[in-house]
Amino acid sequence: MAGKDGDRMKIVVSIKQVPDTTEVRIDPKTNTLIRDNVPSIINPDDMNAIEAALQLKDKNPGSEVTLVCMGPTQADVALREGLAMGADRAILITDRAFGGSDTWATSNVIATVIQELDYDVVFCGRQAIDGDTAQVGPQIAERLDIPQVTYISNIEQKSEDTFVVQRKTEDGYFEVEVKTPCLFTCIKELNTPRYPHMRGIMEAFEDDDNVERWTNDKLNIPAEMIGLRSSPTRVKRTFVPEQKKAGIVIPDANEEEVKKVFEDLKLKHYI
Repeated sequence: MAGKDGDRMKIVVSIKQVPDTTEVRIDPKTNTLIRDNVPSIINPDDMNAIEAALQLKDKNPGSEVTLVCMGPTQADVALREGLAMGADRAILITDRAFGGSDTWATSNVIATVIQELDYDVVFCGRQAIDGDTAQVGPQIAERLDIPQVTYISNIEQKSEDTFVVQRKTEDGYFEVEVKTPCLFTCIKELNTPRYPHMRGIMEAFEDDDNVERWTNDKLNIPAEMIGLRSSPTRVKRTFVPEQKKAGIVIPDANEEEVKKVFEDLKLKHYI
């Protein structure tokens, strides 16, 4: 923890590799995602989480940022991108036993990994663009039994073990003071993720050993806590919303035309 080594902090960031939603298509016959030839990216909110961790590291010299990512072997690329940005350590959690895990099972796995690490602060993105549940971060905090603040749009370190963060809500913002160890979920308003420099990219991708691979042989998580069979969530249907017809535009409408529009809307019970 931070108090042991002065202002040095152990920071963990949970990230996810997701399909680029601008390229995602859905099979009209099966209503499932077509993943063939769809590029993968680091989940956008997770990029803000990485940046928040790196800024905290910059303010606390000697601190260490560890990235953890649960996914298939190709998620290795996402972790290397995070290393290129400035993270110090990367752990890929990959095992067929984890396949099909929903948010509950996923958080069980990630929390187990974090428990194996020395940590002060855990950063997560608000939510993943391929699921939009915003559940994994809070579920990790519950599994770790640490305080959490979600949807943070600003963070200030008050002391070596205390933070004041601004939390965004539908009604505005409010400030929360929290002590470490703790977990934050980040939104895009928090920061602008940095670009990796060329040296960082070369160092991140030149050595196969830069990314550690952890399987369930190391973690020993019970089968009833991981994988598809142990996931209580069931997706009933995935579909593309029907395209709505273009609206009617009346340029330079006079008073009579406006009245007619309102009358039509009333007849259709829209107003």
